[in-house]
Amino acid sequence: MKIAILGTRGIPNHYGGFEQFAEHLALGLQQRSHDVTVYNSHTHPYKERIFHGVKIIHIYDPEERVGTAGQFVYDLLSIINTRSKKYDIILQLGYTSSSIFFKLHPKSATLITNMDGLEHRRSKYSTKVQAFLRWAESLAVKESDILVSDSLGIQEYLHKKYGATSTYIPYGATLFENPQKELIFTYQLTPYQYDLLIARLEPENSIELILDGVSQADSTLPFLVIGNHDTKYGHYLKARYKDKSNITFLGGIYDQEKLNNLRYFSKLYFHGHTVGGTNPSLLEAMASQALICAHKNIFNTAILGTDALYFQSSDDVTSLLNTINRDRHQDKIRDNIKKIKEQYQYETIISQYETLFKAHLKQD
Repeated sequence: MKIAILGTRGIPNHYGGFEQFAEHLALGLQQRSHDVTVYNSHTHPYKERIFHGVKIIHIYDPEERVGTAGQFVYDLLSIINTRSKKYDIILQLGYTSSSIFFKLHPKSATLITNMDGLEHRRSKYSTKVQAFLRWAESLAVKESDILVSDSLGIQEYLHKKYGATSTYIPYGATLFENPQKELIFTYQLTPYQYDLLIARLEPENSIELILDGVSQADSTLPFLVIGNHDTKYGHYLKARYKDKSNITFLGGIYDQEKLNNLRYFSKLYFHGHTVGGTNPSLLEAMASQALICAHKNIFNTAILGTDALYFQSSDDVTSLLNTINRDRHQDKIRDNIKKIKEQYQYETIISQYETLFKAHLKQD
């Protein structure tokens, strides 16, 4: 099959969950002898045209220069480019700034859209933007040939909201089994003597709620915040918590070995996502044998069940930091490892996508 993957900033991953997923999926499909192309922003640091056998098409992306409007330009130019490539399958990751152009996709290709999370519920957006995102979501449902839900919560939402059928395929993760203490020593850390948050620094990821809880806690252990903070909200967060000596903003880290080790040796790992589906960073935390403290909502509980500690307020976060003994929750860590092995291995996820693609090829 000739497959295109659109909707990310590109591979290899230098940004977030969609990019991490796209990298794994593209490489996995390529290794199964499919012809795979990933569309990259021209601002992506990887400038080659081939990445481990996967074709890369660099598309002009003015977002850094003009802001959010640049995303629409990037998506439009990506979609126009697909019209001359004779793809069998176009996998569109997300719809936020692309669904208004879905009619421009070549009719000969099957358009499959991963619907991501409930974008219109993100608190960073104004009422008008949220209204636009609801419309964009409806267009994606209407114009796509096939819908994919990465979470059972999203699948249920699409069915209730639109009567739409979608295929549930979560993200994957690779079990981390070779910890190296030396990698955390470079951050002057002691194993299991620090707490950790890894996320895009956005309001709907409960960043302030968590850090308010950290600020109130008796614990003086280092609390690491990993995520790009060179943004308006990132600058705000750094200013707000500048007097909290145990809170350290490390910025974005995209080296998987470093991230896996930081998760593995953490005392508590905080996951504050509230509006997404199955977030890749959550699966990676499970695979890294972290003890997870998650925001209590349907997207997180559907994955973690009873194998996590939950919070809904900053007081909850404070209580977790003050009282939890990691050694007493090894059963949760073991159960999450089992889930990764049985449900979320990348080979399984790649096979599910491959099967879906083959089942929906259009006839010449």
